[in-house]
Amino acid sequence: MVKALFNAVIVKQIEQDESTYGNIVVPDMGKEKNLRGEVVSVGPGYYSAMGNFIDTVVKVGDEVILPSMGATKMDYDGEEYLMIEENKILGIVEK
Repeated sequence: MVKALFNAVIVKQIEQDESTYGNIVVPDMGKEKNLRGEVVSVGPGYYSAMGNFIDTVVKVGDEVILPSMGATKMDYDGEEYLMIEENKILGIVEK
């Protein structure tokens, strides 16, 4: 498994449902949507400019919302993952 460093977060994207009309799949190509995913690895945190250590907030297993652009795509062991800095995550979905 790939391990996140510093304030990086590794996310496995959750596939979102596409609309169907009869037997025809109608993707929302005209709309830019945020991505959803499950956190699979979290770095421990980072040091601020003042030298204070700042822990990460998200945890493995959290469902998060990511911006549609800005995450780095990565393939590992046949699976696709997204890597992003924690401060770029838009939110955590509470269940």
